[in-house]
Amino acid sequence: MAFWLMKSEPDEFSIDDLAHCENQTETWDGIRNYQARNFLRDKVELGDIVFFYHSSCKVPGIVGLATVSSAPYIDQSAFDQASTYFDGKSSIDNPRWVAVDLTFKAKFSRIITLTELKADPNLTEMVLVSKGARLSVQPVTQQEFDYILSLE
Repeated sequence: MAFWLMKSEPDEFSIDDLAHCENQTETWDGIRNYQARNFLRDKVELGDIVFFYHSSCKVPGIVGLATVSSAPYIDQSAFDQASTYFDGKSSIDNPRWVAVDLTFKAKFSRIITLTELKADPNLTEMVLVSKGARLSVQPVTQQEFDYILSLE
């Protein structure tokens, strides 16, 4: 089992939205960064645990937990011309993008803010707090995961 942090803009899709989905499960699609895609395609596995992170909002931070509830599969939004995530260079025979399903696990009682995470000397090596780290899918070590859970 591995640990991940996945970012979503809460006005697009929030931890509460995930909690209210049928079976508390939703497709995690629309990833259009190759490094993030490679994590989804090559590293993320069924049963992995995810920090759900609200980004591009007034108070960005970790807001809860989800689990990966499917193996990676072809991201169908790449073929939908009406989708923001349409990619005319992707094809069924040679798909560029993948998705996974996420299932709600927990909403935290508070936001563990980006400011708090950046200021914590125990997290200086975390990908999230590294300069220029903007990936929407990023690895989290077991030690980082356990420590951040202790902050909640």
